[in-house]
Amino acid sequence: MATGSPEEDPAGEDARIIALEERIAHAEQAEKVRVGATQQQADDGSRLGNRVLAELIGGLVGGALVGWVLDRLFGTSPWLLLIFLGLGIVAAFRNIIRLTTKRSGD
Repeated sequence: MATGSPEEDPAGEDARIIALEERIAHAEQAEKVRVGATQQQADDGSRLGNRVLAELIGGLVGGALVGWVLDRLFGTSPWLLLIFLGLGIVAAFRNIIRLTTKRSGD
């Protein structure tokens, strides 16, 4: 019968085992990269570009939609459409400028 407690590892902490586990983990990661199984994360530049594009499209579409609905409602075609389209563009560019300028605290 063993004299040691059941929690004890009979081999103890062996540096060779730790090094082997690290090499196996590194090899598995290299294999994932080789076969393309890893996911690429979007970098900050592409995230910002997508956000700018969404702001621009949202401002244009939102302003045009509100203007078109109000034109249909009041029969003032095309004046409210043009006014709200202009307001949508101004709001979109204001949001884009706010997104792209960095404050001193950031």
